[in-house]
Amino acid sequence: MTENEEALLVERAKEDPAAFGILYERYVKKIYSYLYYRTGNHHDAEDLTARTFYRALSNMNGYVHRGVPFSAWLYRIAHNLVANWYRDRSRRQVIPLDELVLASRRKTDPLQLIEANEERETLLRAIRHLPADRQQLLILKFVEKMPNAEIGQVMGRSEGAIKSLYHRTLIALRKKLEKRSFEP
Repeated sequence: MTENEEALLVERAKEDPAAFGILYERYVKKIYSYLYYRTGNHHDAEDLTARTFYRALSNMNGYVHRGVPFSAWLYRIAHNLVANWYRDRSRRQVIPLDELVLASRRKTDPLQLIEANEERETLLRAIRHLPADRQQLLILKFVEKMPNAEIGQVMGRSEGAIKSLYHRTLIALRKKLEKRSFEP
């Protein structure tokens, strides 16, 4: 879908719920994925995804196309909701048992499974101790596989600023992992 086609669809969505449904289908997986990596569990990611699209639908008439993809507006809504979620809750991440069971089916050696889970959790814990904009950058780059220019549109920064932030983020993440400065 071209930028013009998307802009027309967004305008239609202000009046036509079916048009909003098309936008929902196009972006729900990306928004859910972003929220899952920010929260660390499926239940909260599902809840926040629903809230993101509810808020978007409720505020469609206030949306103004400014030359950036509609997804940038959705990511901003999701970002604000997850920031509020963190502010409202200060709890430790728990790996649900069903995820552990699914992972165990892929690896037969229990020691490998434990080591892989520990490495993943260590990395996620370090990432969650980075500032919110750096977390968002890593998720958009590695999970959503967005190019720097598109990340810049979502985050409201230039492509050069994204490259610089990415470089500084990787250095900070490496230092956190070396020093384990993120552990309680």
